[in-house]
Amino acid sequence: MQKTLFIIRHGKSSWESEVKDIDRPLTERGVRNSYEMATRLANANLIPELVYSSSAARALHTAVIMTRVWELPDKSFSIRELLYMSGAAEIDAVLAEIPEEVNSVAIYGHNPTFTAFANQFLSAAIDNIPTAGVVVLTIEASSWTELRSGTVLEEVVDFPKK
Repeated sequence: MQKTLFIIRHGKSSWESEVKDIDRPLTERGVRNSYEMATRLANANLIPELVYSSSAARALHTAVIMTRVWELPDKSFSIRELLYMSGAAEIDAVLAEIPEEVNSVAIYGHNPTFTAFANQFLSAAIDNIPTAGVVVLTIEASSWTELRSGTVLEEVVDFPKK
């Protein structure tokens, strides 16, 4: 059995407004890049069944844009607070919640955690998942809790400037 994990960093966000970090919005470029990356993934026939987003505004907005491009039903989208300011253990906890019958999920969140998490699976480590960047991993695993012991069958690393 295969599981496909989409690790997606939020689009470019604004530092100009004086709001809490969790409330920082996407910039126009962040919105544009989110549409672009969702379209690229759709054109490659890479569309997840479920979408789990960090509770941060920039991650939520990125996830909503991509979910709309993919025409996924609202019930496929949910917020997971553990993905905001998280570490690998929190990501593992979110993945453990995924029903076993689901074979693909996109998680939306933040660096440096997402890059470090992706590098645990990639054949060649990357320095950084850029904003709106995507890592898609297809892993031979029967369960979401067994991803780490599974074999990576395919990996895709893509980002707006690529």
